[in-house]
Amino acid sequence: MMTNQPAPGLKFFEFFRALPDFRRDPLAFMFAQVRRHGHVVRYRGLWQTFQLTHPRDIEHVLQTNSQNYRKGRSLRALRPLIGDGLLTSDGEFWRRQRRLAQPAFQRQRIGLYAQAMTDATDALLARWRDLAARVEVIDVTREMMRLTLHIIGLTMFSTDLSGESDTIARSLDVVRAFAINRMWQVIRPPLSLPTRSNREFHQAMRAAERVILDMIAARRSGAVQTDDLLTRLVRATDEETGGSGMSDAQLRAEAITFMSAGHETTAVALTWLWYLLAQHEEAEAQLHVELKRVLNGRTPTHADLPQLTYTAMCIEEGMRLYPPAWGLSRNALGADKIGPYHVAPDSEILIPIYVTQRHPDFWADPDTFDPTRFTPAQVSARPRFAYFPFGAGPRQCICNNFALMEMQLIVATIAQRFRLRLVPGHPVVADPSITLRPRDGMRVTLEEI
Repeated sequence: MMTNQPAPGLKFFEFFRALPDFRRDPLAFMFAQVRRHGHVVRYRGLWQTFQLTHPRDIEHVLQTNSQNYRKGRSLRALRPLIGDGLLTSDGEFWRRQRRLAQPAFQRQRIGLYAQAMTDATDALLARWRDLAARVEVIDVTREMMRLTLHIIGLTMFSTDLSGESDTIARSLDVVRAFAINRMWQVIRPPLSLPTRSNREFHQAMRAAERVILDMIAARRSGAVQTDDLLTRLVRATDEETGGSGMSDAQLRAEAITFMSAGHETTAVALTWLWYLLAQHEEAEAQLHVELKRVLNGRTPTHADLPQLTYTAMCIEEGMRLYPPAWGLSRNALGADKIGPYHVAPDSEILIPIYVTQRHPDFWADPDTFDPTRFTPAQVSARPRFAYFPFGAGPRQCICNNFALMEMQLIVATIAQRFRLRLVPGHPVVADPSITLRPRDGMRVTLEEI
């Protein structure tokens, strides 16, 4: 029988008094509430929100009872901005889109992308040699964004976006800033109002859409004959329902989703890994030992990945400490029970991945960078949902295997040629907006090996 036991947390007026602290530093605020109230924290604002940080409760929401939960309010706020892509859609429509996109991300399929990933990385390194010779300071966040956007273009769209990269990057930055501001708004003005921010958003979207719609049209007409993700989506039909394929509007939404989320999260994860390696000489040295043993200076291939185990562990530990998607939200469709606590319909569920992945209940010395946490023995010894940087359950990120392969190849290629050294005095602060970017970028110099 469902109980009505209320979870501990902040009542209505206490919650609104605490909002400035939450907005100033969400990660510290959520950690403080866990220390004060425990792994289930209730916030009573304009709606009821439950913050969950225990793997058992996270598994319940994301997997065991996932059918009772849909995307949270913050992600649904993005739907008018970027359309009904996999990131924002729900229900049967999302399941259909996922079925259509899934074949492009099968393991045997993504292995074919490895060459394009290392080619793009080699092109970056050629430019870096000149920068290293001049001892120039670079923002590695911006560099990784440029690289991963190039890779998305080559692998997902068979298009070299390097000529368009500055335009697309600026457009995506405008859309990102607009989306962050909109997610914080309780009352959201119509997009049709001719405000300055609305006009800038629409202009940015048109610039990105021009590139995407041209690629779709080329595939519809047969002018482009290729077997990339976009072509597969254009040709895809839903065999399960016997229905038709995707409309141009749906293709546009999916392309924007993969182009934006697919390159930004990987770039952010790589940025934090370079930051961590620069601060931990022993881990960096062990990484170089593995790269020397397995590759001995040559460019890595897909066949090398099973031997690059320490490289993979470094990446996973980096994403533990700095998960690019730092939190998830869900909305309860019906009543539920989480532990002893009643969850009413329409309650919001906030799952701060960052907090769980640094919580001392599940991790020894949680703030320490230690790649050996990800040996098979250590992985099997801890709760499954103590680590979930790609989400979990039916809505786990469809690109997770693609992203892990991409990061392994990029790290193995770059680390054989350069060490990245942090610029002294530059502030490094994690900014939990849509992704966990460094607030002021990550300024480094390049030391050629």
